[in-house]
Amino acid sequence: MVANEVKTLRCAIYTRKSTEHGLELEFNSLDAQRDACEAYIKSQASQGWRALPQQYNDPAYSGGNLERPALKKLLADIEAGRVDVVVVYKIDRLTRSLADFAKLVEAFDARSISFVAVTQQFNTTTSMGRLTLNILLSFAQFERELSSERVRDKIAASRRKGKWTGGTVPLGYEAKDKKLVINAAEAETVRAIFRLYTELRSFSRVVAELDRRRIVTKRRSTKVAKYNGGIPFTYGPLSYFLRNRVYIGETHHGGKWFKAEHNAIVDRKTFDRVQELLKANCVKKTKSSPSNALFKGKLFDDRGNPMGPSFSSKSGVRYRFYVSSPLLRGRKELAGTVGRVAAPEIERTILAALEAQGGPVPNSATSIDALERVVICRDKLLITILGSDRESSKEITVSWSAPTRDASTILEGNGSSEDARSGVLIQALVRAHGWMNLLRDGTYESIERLADADGLHPKIIRQALRLAYLSPEVTSAILEGRQPVQLSLSLIPKLLPLAWTDHRSLLG
Repeated sequence: MVANEVKTLRCAIYTRKSTEHGLELEFNSLDAQRDACEAYIKSQASQGWRALPQQYNDPAYSGGNLERPALKKLLADIEAGRVDVVVVYKIDRLTRSLADFAKLVEAFDARSISFVAVTQQFNTTTSMGRLTLNILLSFAQFERELSSERVRDKIAASRRKGKWTGGTVPLGYEAKDKKLVINAAEAETVRAIFRLYTELRSFSRVVAELDRRRIVTKRRSTKVAKYNGGIPFTYGPLSYFLRNRVYIGETHHGGKWFKAEHNAIVDRKTFDRVQELLKANCVKKTKSSPSNALFKGKLFDDRGNPMGPSFSSKSGVRYRFYVSSPLLRGRKELAGTVGRVAAPEIERTILAALEAQGGPVPNSATSIDALERVVICRDKLLITILGSDRESSKEITVSWSAPTRDASTILEGNGSSEDARSGVLIQALVRAHGWMNLLRDGTYESIERLADADGLHPKIIRQALRLAYLSPEVTSAILEGRQPVQLSLSLIPKLLPLAWTDHRSLLG
């Protein structure tokens, strides 16, 4: 009679340590946990237990969540049917969260996986075993939260005393003996950047000058390459840099700043001057647009940069644009020949091109979904449309003329006041006729519906629509830039007579 063969149970050993302390030792905590688990598995050899050679080690990872690479690999192997038993030294090595433990138990049960903590004997297949686990996890979670509170209180007390408690070391300093110490060479760079802003008073000019001088962010040595720094400044990092009160010898905690132990790099007079300039230059310009951008994610400039939806606000009126991504980062030289374009104009052009191809009704979801991408050049649009099988595609070229002046010059006020005034008038005139067409063809049954769709007050629509009733003579003068200097956008509605024959008075 042949003896019954014992089924082999593949045992995966999982180990974890919360901090990096001691990991450099030849025999560290992870090694000790694995030795204990291997010894327990050998004691169960008669039951067919065998330790898998793969190691699932998570060094310096918190047990408060499941975002751990080795744990994810373990769960993936369980899902693939490569594991029969999960073995840990203590249950809190696997997780310290009750909610996460419930997820893991569910994943284990789905694959009939046994779970063993070698120093805490229990059986997860019984209700009493699960109760024991939950009690142990409750205390583990309580201990973790208590430790977190102690750490937070210690950090808060240290920050109030002005001590450096760790974190990203800013440009101009080095961390030595748990203190910030001035790096002489980098400190000169910091002072130079503050001086540049007081002289140039413009992010774009400062960024350009920093590029010319090859000044970059602080270089660091980290395990994650993207945090190593040493990259050119852009608007966001430069703004944060100029507002960082660490440079005047202060430290931050809980929304407040305290006198710090480290020495200041920038004198308070210079720092306060920079803050005044930043506040004065903080105007409502191009922002991320939450509006209904028809072609979000589908427009690109002729250098391949994505053009995202943006808008600017002036006098209660919102102007929509598509902006090349390098412009938003202060890298104008990397943008294509058309860096910014008015959204209504480009949307109408693209929709008309789609309709001309015999596609669905413009502005419909089907029509936009069939559009793969649009490349905006100075004199044409390259439109790629997906075929009906969603596999093939075709590219069409549409003649198109970009504005003679980039919209950024109007928004940022770089040009003359006369050019800016003319540009604003033309833009308002085009918008008024566009709104009038939408009302005339029945797209919107009332001004209120139109205002709601554009996110504006109906009063703004009614006032702007008056520009659509200008006589052809006045309209031509505005489009050709022949209107008198005193004729402004705000004055036209007030001076506009009813009869076209009287409109000539607007031209002086």
